[in-house]
Amino acid sequence: MLALANDERFAAQIEAREDFYFFTRYLFLERRNFKWQRAPHHRILCDKLQSVLDGKIKRLIINIPPRYSKTELLINFMAYGLGHAPDSEFIYTSYSSSLATRSTWECREIVAHPEFESIFPGVKINQDAKARDEWRTVQTGLVYGVGAGGTITGYGAGKLRDGFGGAIVIDDPHKPDEARSDTIRNNVIEWFRNTLESRKNSPDTPVILIMQRLHEEDLSGFLLAGGNGETWEHLCLPAITEDGEALWEHKHDIETLRTMRQASPYTFAGQYMQSPAPPEGNIFRPDQMPIIDALPAGSNLSVRGWDLGSALDGDYTVGAKIVKLPGGRYVIADIARFRRGPDERDTAMLNTAKLDGHGTRIDLPQDPGQAGKSQVQYLVKMLKGFRVNTSPESGDKITRAEPLAAQVNVGNVSLLSGDWNRGLIEEMRMFPNGAHDDQVDALSRAFNSLIGRGGLSITDEMLRQI
Repeated sequence: MLALANDERFAAQIEAREDFYFFTRYLFLERRNFKWQRAPHHRILCDKLQSVLDGKIKRLIINIPPRYSKTELLINFMAYGLGHAPDSEFIYTSYSSSLATRSTWECREIVAHPEFESIFPGVKINQDAKARDEWRTVQTGLVYGVGAGGTITGYGAGKLRDGFGGAIVIDDPHKPDEARSDTIRNNVIEWFRNTLESRKNSPDTPVILIMQRLHEEDLSGFLLAGGNGETWEHLCLPAITEDGEALWEHKHDIETLRTMRQASPYTFAGQYMQSPAPPEGNIFRPDQMPIIDALPAGSNLSVRGWDLGSALDGDYTVGAKIVKLPGGRYVIADIARFRRGPDERDTAMLNTAKLDGHGTRIDLPQDPGQAGKSQVQYLVKMLKGFRVNTSPESGDKITRAEPLAAQVNVGNVSLLSGDWNRGLIEEMRMFPNGAHDDQVDALSRAFNSLIGRGGLSITDEMLRQI
């Protein structure tokens, strides 16, 4: 172990007791026998967490790229909080129960370290605790780890008193490859609202959310938009700073970050830039589409793809028409978009087919199960006389959208001027992280039907290999 003289060690222990940033660096050195490879953003993070301990911040959201030391700092924060208030009660949660448990016990290892005892004498671990997901101090302090969606019955965080007494700590509540699912993502938000928030032992119990952004409507987005009625202190740390420099040069230099962004712009925008819908777009670059006033001559191959909604307060029904031009160019010629009940929806679809004429092929999605088969059989019968193709959806939304996006991004797709243009452009710009994607879904079906093939997507695994 790197040796310090007695007077140096004593001075370090005093400073570690008073300053969370120094505490983190000092315990890292003592536990691992090498210095923490830190960057300026670590000081910023520590100062925010210190403000929580000091009672200056009660609601804190930090958005930061993955693997930028956020979990390390949260674990140290809980240990540091117990050092100052050994009866503090913490609830620590992450998207994975195993990750939450692992972090909980890493915090225990810090508190059990001899150097921690030198900094905070008197803090003792209750050795009687047998549960895998919790541990306690003899002073009735608690650190309880639980995965998002898990049971918290019987546990609380914080103290009903003045001064610090613990916190609810939320570390990446969404799993990255599940955040595109509205159902799974909303389940996490509902769990926060209906379960986790109720675990505060006091209205003043601090709540800390630290996460990479994964969707416009993830938990961070929900809370920052006032979803739970509270005002949150917000610290946003994108991997590329406003000055165009790397946030953590040792981790990712600026050239590496640019390569990552080029390889997977939508993933990079959310997870690394903390902006799920960047101005320049994600999958699509809609500003590359020229707007034309009329279809060129010779435009006679067209498909209208449908994305079906069913209820007045549900998803939109969208029919998107794409025309193929001679020379390998395409025109998005029309978007029909409405919210109607099944009967009115079907009538609108039939009327749209009549306006398009028999020269436009119709492509319908078939939902899985018998209900989906029955629905599509009814629609095919209703559209008798028109050329109709049906098929189940194949692959996720991004995979289906990428063949069209590739053509849009190189300027091979035009828009026929219409009052629907602006809404489509904005949806394309936000995709796949916007509030709606029904127009893109319909366009993807139309385009893939027109060209007779699917597409490939850049995966997160490919991004990690850069």
